[in-house]
Amino acid sequence: MPSRIARREILASCAGALYAARSARAAVPKDGFRLAFFNADITPPVGTPMLSGVRSRSVADPLFAKGLVLLGAREPVVLAALDWCEVRNESYERWRSVLAKAAGTTRQRVLVSCVHQHDAPYVDIVAQRLLKAHRADGDLCDPKSSEKALQNVSRALRSSLAGARAITQIGCGEGRVDEVASNRRYVTADGKVSFGRTSATRDAAIRAMPVGLVDPMLKTLSFWAGDRPVAAVHCFATHPMSYYGKGDLSADFPGIARARRQMDFPDVPQIYLSGCAGDIMAGAFNDGDPKNRPILADRLYKGMAAAWEATKKHPLESIGFRCGSMKFAPRETPGFSLDEMKKQIASPSEPFRVKYQAALGLSWRKRLDAGPAIDVPSIDFGAAHLVLMPAESFVQYQLWAQQMRPDSFVMTPAYGECAPGYIPTAESAAEGYDDHYCWVAFPDCERVMRGALDAALRPARQGARDGNDEGSLIKRAEPPSSPQSGH
Repeated sequence: MPSRIARREILASCAGALYAARSARAAVPKDGFRLAFFNADITPPVGTPMLSGVRSRSVADPLFAKGLVLLGAREPVVLAALDWCEVRNESYERWRSVLAKAAGTTRQRVLVSCVHQHDAPYVDIVAQRLLKAHRADGDLCDPKSSEKALQNVSRALRSSLAGARAITQIGCGEGRVDEVASNRRYVTADGKVSFGRTSATRDAAIRAMPVGLVDPMLKTLSFWAGDRPVAAVHCFATHPMSYYGKGDLSADFPGIARARRQMDFPDVPQIYLSGCAGDIMAGAFNDGDPKNRPILADRLYKGMAAAWEATKKHPLESIGFRCGSMKFAPRETPGFSLDEMKKQIASPSEPFRVKYQAALGLSWRKRLDAGPAIDVPSIDFGAAHLVLMPAESFVQYQLWAQQMRPDSFVMTPAYGECAPGYIPTAESAAEGYDDHYCWVAFPDCERVMRGALDAALRPARQGARDGNDEGSLIKRAEPPSSPQSGH
């Protein structure tokens, strides 16, 4: 665990960040804490664009939004897991705002996370408008079906509130998942570092490389009414793909594992979240053969079952909520400047894949220029913390979060606001990481992320523990100008 001085040093060096955290803790109210569960089908019509503009040709299995509403912690807190690839920028904020209205809470208290299967919708309404404005010969998303899905989830959430159940305890358990997670990074025969391992790695020599840095433990946070389980939330860090890219809508192997777990406990809702998995996938154990999907699902399922068996229960005596925020500097390396992206999307000669990438970058820059930072919401259950991280955060951030609070059961789902793309560490940047699917300045992004984690996880002041601190706990200035950020 970093020392108090080390944490101060991290915060003092956060040149590319804006931090603010509001903390409030609610003791058990007179009518106790309650939990509502909602579930809605969010499978789009066949023909809907998915990642990279590929249009769906079939529904291999349905996609769902599954979530919880915590009641009694002052204003309600919402956690929603979508079987979609990504939701970004204006679209992400709309999801939070609509669900906040349905729950009777504020947008900051709505945590929306995508599981991130690639054979699923990928939604950024601003990027879609840009593509249409420049007559691109493809689409990024279907605004109508996306909005229909959101309204379905909103109705399901609102209806669930009447059936909220009392909860008196939380459960914390973890189980090891073998032969599912591996790191993109490997060292070639000539000693060079490569980040080229993918979810479906067909080269047997690359599959045989060491697994690398992973978090092999699946975490399960459960809610109980006495000795009766009420709901379970599972989180594991890996890209959730086995075979993909052909157009068959699917929740892939996490969906299969979740469904099996649901069959084990028909009356206990099961929710699955993807952890910090920007650099983690099944590539060391998967060559893209469809037969591997049920094999990977079985391994993930066994981790869920092991986490359940290892669960230890704790009285739920209070629930704290803290919403920090962070602001990244934009990437300005060749090909990523504002002028270059505008030229790319406007050029009649550029292929769709280039325009697509430019539209995503321009949508992100519009958000940055408008000023809103990315929220980093954290729920404090006393014995456990759940912190929602953005986009494709590298697994090291998940491990750092656990080190920051060794006294707590720390769960770090990612794929909240997905607009930044990959968020590498400074070490990976120094080793040559330079993927095109990244819109933040690196290596500076590490300081932003670690400072945000510190703000989200540091122990609350006594006033906040007593529910009396609604003020700002930590605040930092806007990013200073630098050659890379362009500010």
